[in-house]
Amino acid sequence: MVKPSSPFAFLNDLLNRVGSRLQPPPWAVHEVQHRAVLFLNHVLQQEPEAQQRVLRQQGKVVQFRWRFVKMALVATPAGLLDLASEGAVPDLTLTLTEASPFDLARTTLSGDKPPVQIVGDVQLAAEVNWLVDHVRWDVEDDLARVIGDVPAHAVSNAARRGVQALRKFVGDRRAATGAAPGADASSVGPAGTA
Repeated sequence: MVKPSSPFAFLNDLLNRVGSRLQPPPWAVHEVQHRAVLFLNHVLQQEPEAQQRVLRQQGKVVQFRWRFVKMALVATPAGLLDLASEGAVPDLTLTLTEASPFDLARTTLSGDKPPVQIVGDVQLAAEVNWLVDHVRWDVEDDLARVIGDVPAHAVSNAARRGVQALRKFVGDRRAATGAAPGADASSVGPAGTA
């Protein structure tokens, strides 16, 4: 009996073909990366322990890779992040090995960490793992600055309920199809891969 293919298989294939042929201009990539760094620093500034951990790794470069996307960040003397200079040699390379954006979203929504290949500085990898596990964006606090405390609390509660419902739906679908949960990216194998 032939197992039916995922309805997302066509979209995955289309995304692969389009992504490999259509690359955004370098200035657009730089702008998106710059905005991502600003956001990450905003989140880091809400957690002093996180800034101390980043400060201990000052000058080290972490490169993130997923499919045809890559971004290199360097820890600054302020305990924040900046884009690494072009050609900087990474001390740590983290590569998301899940190629499908749909499977990556499903893994993330179910509360699992996506599979990651880790190459480089093990101590730096442990610090990055701590940041991933412990630093969260306080959306409600930022929203309260714009619309006030009570509406921000109501919007945040509604969003939390929506995310919980989505996670339950993804978990139920995963259980119904018998799919295995995603690999834990926090374990490092003997060859430096997860």
